[in-house]
Amino acid sequence: MSVAIPREPPPHAPEGGWSRRLLGPFHVTGVFWFRIHQLGITILPAWALGGLIDVFSTFFWIALRKIRAAIASNLEAVLGPCGWWERQRRIYRTFRTFAWCLSERYERLSTDRVFTIEAEGLEEWRALAGGDGGFILVTAHLGAWEVGSMLPSSREGRRVHVVREPETDPRAQRFIEGLIRSCGGELYITHFADDPQLGVGLLDALRRGEVVALQGDRPRSGGRTVEASLFGRPFALPVGPAALARAAGAPIVPVFVLREGRLRYRCLLRPAIHVAQSGDRQRDVQEALAGFAADLEAAIRREPHQWFCFRRLWADR
Repeated sequence: MSVAIPREPPPHAPEGGWSRRLLGPFHVTGVFWFRIHQLGITILPAWALGGLIDVFSTFFWIALRKIRAAIASNLEAVLGPCGWWERQRRIYRTFRTFAWCLSERYERLSTDRVFTIEAEGLEEWRALAGGDGGFILVTAHLGAWEVGSMLPSSREGRRVHVVREPETDPRAQRFIEGLIRSCGGELYITHFADDPQLGVGLLDALRRGEVVALQGDRPRSGGRTVEASLFGRPFALPVGPAALARAAGAPIVPVFVLREGRLRYRCLLRPAIHVAQSGDRQRDVQEALAGFAADLEAAIRREPHQWFCFRRLWADR
């Protein structure tokens, strides 16, 4: 008999505490909500989805007090201080946008509904993707990041290694892994960040000219970080993406996928960041991640309610 052992959440993940221990699979991070969401997407007609999203967005807006406070606090860094009513509008809009992005992810993984994806920055992208060398797509918890990670396999026929953070509930992780495997195809390979051999495997993949896609905005618990700046405030970033790029001699390509409407997304492909190879490894990594932080800040400013960071990042000023 196997026992599901809850994982320690990463520093920027939603706080759970006693409620996660009490509710288990019925907690907001538990497998129940993953399954019921995917089931609803597959059995409901597309026209009914909007009303259901409004209902669940309102429910979670009321129920998730800690996440409400985190969203409000983090958005003050982007949009400035505001009164009570405007704060509630910001929170609800973020909940609702997250619900749409999450629902459309299940639509993409579980249905044949057609998505429209436009891209900015294709000129430099074509030059990079048309070569033989590997590169690293680095994104954040913003919009629909998985769409960007599929670009090289769908457009260029490149093998893509996608690194995901493990879900807090291991049963939820197995559920998501099965969905992705069923529709990703042979060129889209999913890894989880808790694999102790992951770094070696990704380095080998880059040296073979393959593509690695990962999120670069959340350090793992106990992982090494460097301090960058986001909206003029200190922001810890994991060193992993830049360290991997430096070791492989591969460029980093910041990519952010923003939702523009029903089944419509815009992929922002930013200029490649080349990690220096000087004698000062710490400085090389720091400078590369400072560039990524600047691109991330610009993308968040463009669509602040698609920034899905559900833990308070800074103390209120």
